[in-house]
Amino acid sequence: MATPRYPALFQVNTRVRLSELAAALGREATLDDIPDAELDRLAADGFDLVWLLGVWQTGEAARRVSRSKPEWFAEYRRVLPDFREVDVTGSCFAVRDYRVHEDFGGDDALARLRWRLQQRGLRLILDFVPNHMAPDHRWVIEHPDFFVPGTEEQLAAQPQNYCRVETAGGTRVLAYGRDPYFDGWPDTLQLDYGNPDLQEAMIGELSRIAHQCDGVRCDMAMLVLPEVFDRTWGISAPPFWPRATEAVREKLADFLFLAEVYWDLEWTLQQQGFDYTYDKRLYDRLVEGDARPVREHLLAGLGFQDHLARLSRRSRAPTWWCASGTCAA
Repeated sequence: MATPRYPALFQVNTRVRLSELAAALGREATLDDIPDAELDRLAADGFDLVWLLGVWQTGEAARRVSRSKPEWFAEYRRVLPDFREVDVTGSCFAVRDYRVHEDFGGDDALARLRWRLQQRGLRLILDFVPNHMAPDHRWVIEHPDFFVPGTEEQLAAQPQNYCRVETAGGTRVLAYGRDPYFDGWPDTLQLDYGNPDLQEAMIGELSRIAHQCDGVRCDMAMLVLPEVFDRTWGISAPPFWPRATEAVREKLADFLFLAEVYWDLEWTLQQQGFDYTYDKRLYDRLVEGDARPVREHLLAGLGFQDHLARLSRRSRAPTWWCASGTCAA
């Protein structure tokens, strides 16, 4: 199924949408309960891609962290006025396993939904989170060397960036996932891209995911670029994305890669195999309110602009939003 030059993508917050369906049905809902009529509307509205945000299995470790941070509760209540503690499910970017969440019906339910999408000419996009894993991912026990290590001294000086974890070889200090400008995300552990075995393992995960969908949206994709990883951790790492995208496309030539990317690294990731990259700089310039920089931004060569994803919100469905290529509607 070919992707048009300027595809339109529709994002669904999977857990939120299934919660809405559950409320209407009076029972728990899975991916099988997404109505055909809903998919028909997406196709009729001209969308090409459907991104199911947050389908992967999360775990109790990340959920426990989310429940233990009182300072986060104000944001929970802002987003969900009738918030209850039971609503805290943990971040969908703290992946415990790249299997479809048991709450959503598992891998078989996703396969059936993908088939229904294909019947309407819609392609399925899923998440890939390259930078970090949940604290209860099996690799923490089996392969603690896949994660950035820390020392007791670093833990004492930077408790916001390091923690102790139990592994098969005993207690270790490991780093929380983070980017170079903020404290660590305490519901994740940082993967070590300086370890070639970790890179091979992640390519293996990505290759397996690729057989369940038609493309991936890669969370914070720039964090594993060698120059960014070295700046964050002081660890030299070989390039990951050229090998990863090539490995997938050797078997699935039309597979689509979309990068969440900031810091003017869009072109870098396009050169490393990404079909589309976020265009955050455009929104920064729109917010500044000066027309000239916006105009000049839109005069960039089509070799670059054709691979930018521009995002907008649909007011009739606040849990959904869409993105498209250069010719955004």
